[in-house]
Amino acid sequence: MDSINVKVFIAQTAAIFLVFALALFIPAGTIAWPAAWVFLGMNFILGGAISMWLYRHNQGLMKERMGGLRSVQKAWDKVFSVPQSILSIAWLVIMPLDAVRFGWSRMPVWLQIVGAVILLGSFYLSFLVFRENPFLSSVVRIQKDRGQTVVSTGPYSYVRHPLYSAFLLYVVGTALLLGSWYGLLLGLVLTGMLAWRAIMEERMLREGLEGYDAYMVRVKYRIIPHVW
Repeated sequence: MDSINVKVFIAQTAAIFLVFALALFIPAGTIAWPAAWVFLGMNFILGGAISMWLYRHNQGLMKERMGGLRSVQKAWDKVFSVPQSILSIAWLVIMPLDAVRFGWSRMPVWLQIVGAVILLGSFYLSFLVFRENPFLSSVVRIQKDRGQTVVSTGPYSYVRHPLYSAFLLYVVGTALLLGSWYGLLLGLVLTGMLAWRAIMEERMLREGLEGYDAYMVRVKYRIIPHVW
């Protein structure tokens, strides 16, 4: 496995930061929005810390997630990624319109603080998932080239898709931190889309990954323990 191109990774990270910042501050009409700066800081400090851990301990997974895999991505997942990406940008844009420019939502400060704590929890759960699963690809595919096996330890002993669980915490925490009820609603729609993706992904894994059927029997819940 070739080593990670650090310059490319830094460029990708900077581009994502720019997209996030523009999607928040342009619709808000101001950069004097403390909650947005907290959100950006948490994303790129905590997300950066996870990336640094991957760089030191699992460059294979890091490279797997950096892209360039669409040729082996399932066709339905390619189609799914288009509305998912559009809705994700819309989600980022509607929150500053809601919470700052038009002031449609009114959220108490204590609830925004709760949101920051939930967001922190989402990053911690994400780290646990990355640490546990060396096959955590960003696209839906069977990784025969990487010797994929079923992972059933750590967070995977509670739910079958713990990274989607972390995403649920992420959208709830973000919407509360930024003070947007509309963002919370749209974030739950995004999570619902991932729930559909989880069902489709499981069909592929049952057909192509040895032992996944038995794993589904042992771990009954997909995203939320004792719920679904």
